Amino acid sequence: MRKPGKVTTIDLWNGREVPRLGMGCWAIGGPFYAGDVPLGWGEVDDGESIRAIHRAADLGIRVFDTASNYGAGHSEKIVGKAIGNRDDIVIATKFGFATDEQSKQATGAFADPAFIRRSAETSLQRLKRERLDLLQFHLNDFPPEASDEVFETLEALRTEGKIDAFGWSTDYPDRASRHAAREGFVSVQHTMNVFEAVPEIIDVVEKNRLISINRGPLAMGLLSGKFTAEKHVGANDVRGASLDWMVYFKDGKIAPEFAARLDAVRSLLTADGRTLTQGALAWLWARSSRTLPIPGFRTVAQVEENVGALQKGPLPDELMDRIDAELANL
Repeated sequence: MRKPGKVTTIDLWNGREVPRLGMGCWAIGGPFYAGDVPLGWGEVDDGESIRAIHRAADLGIRVFDTASNYGAGHSEKIVGKAIGNRDDIVIATKFGFATDEQSKQATGAFADPAFIRRSAETSLQRLKRERLDLLQFHLNDFPPEASDEVFETLEALRTEGKIDAFGWSTDYPDRASRHAAREGFVSVQHTMNVFEAVPEIIDVVEKNRLISINRGPLAMGLLSGKFTAEKHVGANDVRGASLDWMVYFKDGKIAPEFAARLDAVRSLLTADGRTLTQGALAWLWARSSRTLPIPGFRTVAQVEENVGALQKGPLPDELMDRIDAELANL
């Protein structure tokens, strides 16, 4: 059952009502690697990234999501430079994956209390914040039982005034629900898009009145419409890497099965004058009143297109039903 609720706004844990759209800052972090495997989205223009962040803020966007490892810390630095300690903007970041700033190499995954505290302090410095608005555990499949110590540490950081709230970036319903009753646990960040409706996660979110922060809302760019069957991603782009979780792209090109799904729903998502990107965001808003998609960006133009989706709001039920039917027939 769909519960679109408010058309274009959502209430945060701190009482603020903000546009139901954030900006994901993975891509603006630039290259970083695990050995020779790229984990970023290619080269970036820091000046354009900052202009894009400023444009988003000027257009009313109040939530920006990053992580300590994006670009080996570069994403946090750019967000900090662009936004600083503005109290009208919420910055969400994540911890768990360690990187070396100089070599741009991933150095491991950690969740012990000392690491969490060091990571939080580093994020505060890079982001130029006095307090982290939302700190999220980044290890998707971390053992549930072992996570108790992680969230006890986050509770302590909240009590000390280092963070305002916390959440888990996970695609597993059991992990999403395990800490939902803790004071200060406000969100689950998870994959969700037209091709992955994840009803079990949404059920946890709605039952516990959490915020569903949707990563991959454009299926890593597939739902932007800029890729053809023969177009390759650029050099140093994670979408060209052979990673188990890279399902939308294979060998740097659109995976054939997802190309077929896109063809089946393209005309429905672009109804009523929406671009494909805007239709994909509108689909998320129609799925639940708790969704907050965070599409990535690297340019001012991409920000403007993303924000333009707010003008039309969620897709109507009739289009949602037709999209469900088309995908069910594949």
